Amino acid sequence: MVQLSTSVYLLGGLLGLFLLSPVLMAPTPASMCTPLRTLNDSLSHRRRYMKHNFPINYTIRVHHKEILKLSDITRMRSQVKGLDELVLQRLWFQVNQGVLKKLIRVMPERHPSRPYTTELERRFKDVEGVFVQSHPTEVFQVDLPETIQDTWDHLTEEPERVPESNWRFASPKSLLDNLCHTMQCLFTECFASTEAQQDYCGVSQWRKGR
Repeated sequence: MVQLSTSVYLLGGLLGLFLLSPVLMAPTPASMCTPLRTLNDSLSHRRRYMKHNFPINYTIRVHHKEILKLSDITRMRSQVKGLDELVLQRLWFQVNQGVLKKLIRVMPERHPSRPYTTELERRFKDVEGVFVQSHPTEVFQVDLPETIQDTWDHLTEEPERVPESNWRFASPKSLLDNLCHTMQCLFTECFASTEAQQDYCGVSQWRKGR
């Protein structure tokens, strides 16, 4: 009876892990791939709209936490043991919704890049909408790891309360480079090539888009 009882407990534990895994470690839902690829297609034109249509060395002011690079993703993964990919995806949305708003804000109504950026924001929101619908509500109520929560708190601060030392200047193109590269890293399943598997989070990606 003891052996049978132990087997039942083990089976129950494994079943519990199996049931939890879709919530904790789910891959990118297939429903997200179409809007993500549409957004990626738009981002392929970022050089034209975010570099050629601005003065040389033009920059905008952003919170230093809004400069989210592949190296930051790698660092957070190494610092937080067992970090759920869903947490990083949530952070990606939080960061880049602010970036896109700031880009639109600095453009006059007749700026040649404004329609492009407005459309980019619309497509970004389409992805975010599918993201929210594709996951149970409870995953968005889970407490974030301390380091991620700290970043989140900085991003949601009122601008007038942000210390001057926390602001940085970045070019519009570099901000969209970051958005694109981190998107491909965090939602890799939607960008997997039929050819040799590409590491979208690897060091070789860090210098792309320059």
